[in-house]
Amino acid sequence: MEYKLLVLDLDGTLTNSRKEITERTKSTLIKAQQQGLKIVLASGRPTYGVAPLADQLELQKYEGYILSYNGGEIIDWKTRELMYKKLLDNDVLPYLYHCAKENDFAIVTYENEYVLTETPDDEYVLKEALLNVMKIKKTEDFLETVKHPITKCLIVGEPTRLAILEKEMYEQLKDRMGVFRSEPYFLELVPKGIDKAQSLAVLLKEIGMTKDEMIAVGDGFNDLSMIKYAGLGVAMANAQDTVKEAADFITLSNDEDGVAHVVEKFCLTAGTEASA
Repeated sequence: MEYKLLVLDLDGTLTNSRKEITERTKSTLIKAQQQGLKIVLASGRPTYGVAPLADQLELQKYEGYILSYNGGEIIDWKTRELMYKKLLDNDVLPYLYHCAKENDFAIVTYENEYVLTETPDDEYVLKEALLNVMKIKKTEDFLETVKHPITKCLIVGEPTRLAILEKEMYEQLKDRMGVFRSEPYFLELVPKGIDKAQSLAVLLKEIGMTKDEMIAVGDGFNDLSMIKYAGLGVAMANAQDTVKEAADFITLSNDEDGVAHVVEKFCLTAGTEASA
């Protein structure tokens, strides 16, 4: 099978433990794009947090795509056209806010380059801002501040307690919206029907490709749907066990250029592999 589309999760997949794209991975991906492979960066991050990595990989030049907010937005990175967007129902925000406050967790959302929150010094809020290279904007009243349309909220906190809240909120909201963790300490709250696979189906239809022509690579729970959906689903060696079980192929870890290994094995024309 000739693969035409490569979908990459970011944290724990494309980037190493230092949140960087290594030179080997970058050069391999550039070569693959020069040979015609299209790249999609698919992440729970807001678009602002994905953009610097898209620019490093020259997605604008090679007609790549950003799938942000776990699929809540799809952007053609060459034209900057917003191809797809799905918003949270604002009516549910008070409940989300109540769940966070009652359990002494921080809740955040996003506006342009800012992470909005009432708790700017929370360790997990700081982690989210650092991860996305975004500024934190403190708000005195979250519900009063968040009047603009939003694509997702994030409740952050200690993993064991957050797992309990995840189950409770899922039972309450499963018919209205998506509730899942992208990291043990990040609880994603997104519109109903939003996950990476469903948004990729929209993109594939738009660009005239099939899922059999797609490779999807990831490591976390929010990558499961696209790994199962893709013609070739790939798990990183550092992936969660359930992700590995669902994959067709397990590559090296994100600290061993696992993405480069996949591209060299399945995408690059013989004789053009990047040097180690």
